Amino acid sequence: MFRLVATLETVEEKAAVDNFTEIRSELRTILDKYYSVQFSLSKMDPAYLFKLRDISDNGLCILVKQDSTAFKRLKVGDVVDMEYNPKEFSGPTKILKTQITSKNCYDRFKGYSLVELEVLTGVNSHCEGVSYDL
Repeated sequence: MFRLVATLETVEEKAAVDNFTEIRSELRTILDKYYSVQFSLSKMDPAYLFKLRDISDNGLCILVKQDSTAFKRLKVGDVVDMEYNPKEFSGPTKILKTQITSKNCYDRFKGYSLVELEVLTGVNSHCEGVSYDL
């Protein structure tokens, strides 16, 4: 008869897997509720609309053409008020403070980059009566 013994290494590996699952489940919640994001970089600029994607190793992202004005003006570290549009047209939109965490070339589509996003949670601010909290 064999006996399975958990070692410290396997316990650490399990904790790492649990943490990864936790992060991905938050991403999944956002992608289950919302289909796209819309934002403007200033009051004079047009609104940009992008489909939310789950193709980055680090989570939530949008695919942006590298020669576009939006790509050139978005900087890593910027915090932008983004309007998250629900999958159902009748659902309410939600404005969430979102940080640009990276901009990376995407080999699958020439001339496009992945712009990785992080929704800043725990923000106590409100915009036009809409909470930033998920």
